[in-house]
Amino acid sequence: MSAMRIVYFAWVRQRVGTAEEEVSPPPEVRDVGGLVRWLSALDERHAAAFANPRLVRAAVNQDFAGPDHPVRPGDEVAFFPPVTGG
Repeated sequence: MSAMRIVYFAWVRQRVGTAEEEVSPPPEVRDVGGLVRWLSALDERHAAAFANPRLVRAAVNQDFAGPDHPVRPGDEVAFFPPVTGG
């Protein structure tokens, strides 16, 4: 089974302490929400990054994705703060 590539941006990257990583979540992780919960349990840095999941947005394979969006081995999942503009 191939891993997922996880990419972090802005303060999410600062809290996790890395720009990207390869992870192999267990089979029960089937969507973005499950991935966030699994990552949060890895260590205190991930827990800090996802302490308030409402402040983190996700993209799967470069398309915006909500918590119910499926994830699969081989996917690239990016996490970033909400984009604000003026």
